[in-house]
Amino acid sequence: MPLEKHKMGAALLALASLTALMPFCAGAQTAAYPVKPVRVICPFPAGGGLDIILRAMLAKMGDNMKASFVIETRAGANGIIGMDIGAKAVPDGYTLISGTTGTVTISPSTMSKMPFDSLRDLAPVTNMGDAPFLLVAHPSLAARNARELIALAKSRPGELNYGSPGVGGTNHLGALLFSQSSGIHMTHVVFKGSQPMLVDIMGGHVMMGFDSLQATLPHIKSGRLRALAIGSEKRTLLAPDIPTMRESGGPPQFLLGSWYGFFAPAAVPADIIAKLNTEAVKALLSPELRERFAGIGVTPIGDTPEQFAATIRNDIAKWAKVVRAANLRIE
Repeated sequence: MPLEKHKMGAALLALASLTALMPFCAGAQTAAYPVKPVRVICPFPAGGGLDIILRAMLAKMGDNMKASFVIETRAGANGIIGMDIGAKAVPDGYTLISGTTGTVTISPSTMSKMPFDSLRDLAPVTNMGDAPFLLVAHPSLAARNARELIALAKSRPGELNYGSPGVGGTNHLGALLFSQSSGIHMTHVVFKGSQPMLVDIMGGHVMMGFDSLQATLPHIKSGRLRALAIGSEKRTLLAPDIPTMRESGGPPQFLLGSWYGFFAPAAVPADIIAKLNTEAVKALLSPELRERFAGIGVTPIGDTPEQFAATIRNDIAKWAKVVRAANLRIE
């Protein structure tokens, strides 16, 4: 019996020592992460806003971490296909995901069937940046600001039209939010993309629409489009003459833009999420990326996973309210 007790005691001591070492082993694994290339899914075509922001950040992260991040473009279904693949990937930190406002926070309300749950299946890493949308119109429109537009729309219910690149997108939902907040009714005209919409607004076939600063600013500078308001809290340095919606006489709480998010599958270990967040924020707040983003009208954010999660929850609630009021549903 004494020998058996000695053996049992030795075994328990060895187990206790192994258990005590486990946190250090986990810490060592995190410190070494990543030990192989990391795949980052971009659910939109190469060359778009998300792709540009993502590539810049990952290049800086790769340099800082001496690591390899490889972007895999999996476009389709307004970003749903790529994000679904990423959300269902092995949660080991070697498949990450990028996404935008529309796919993550609008689609859950507009689509009858979502293959993934934005809150349950995605682990927010950080909000990479935010880009405001502008309300633009044909120069012949008898309204030079949001206040005059609202008065004109109220005097001619349903006669004014606006365009968007698709039903249920940020452009469309932004116009619905503007109309609902202003108590007006306008007619929606759907286009197959942002560029065809802007061409028809510049041609006077459609009177107005919401679109990104990047897409509209060249046409505003040429005089082919008139900017009525920008959907951000402050004016942009790229076009300081364009007033905010509040300054333009529109709904005072109106904000419209698109953020660019960095995610992991939900079950990725918290220490890996923390390391990715630290490195992403370091890259985003570097002078090099700040200057590059400013040149395309994007404000780098670089918040914590918890702050980004709160933004997502708030946006889901915001757009769900707009969708319900419009009785909008996409099959």
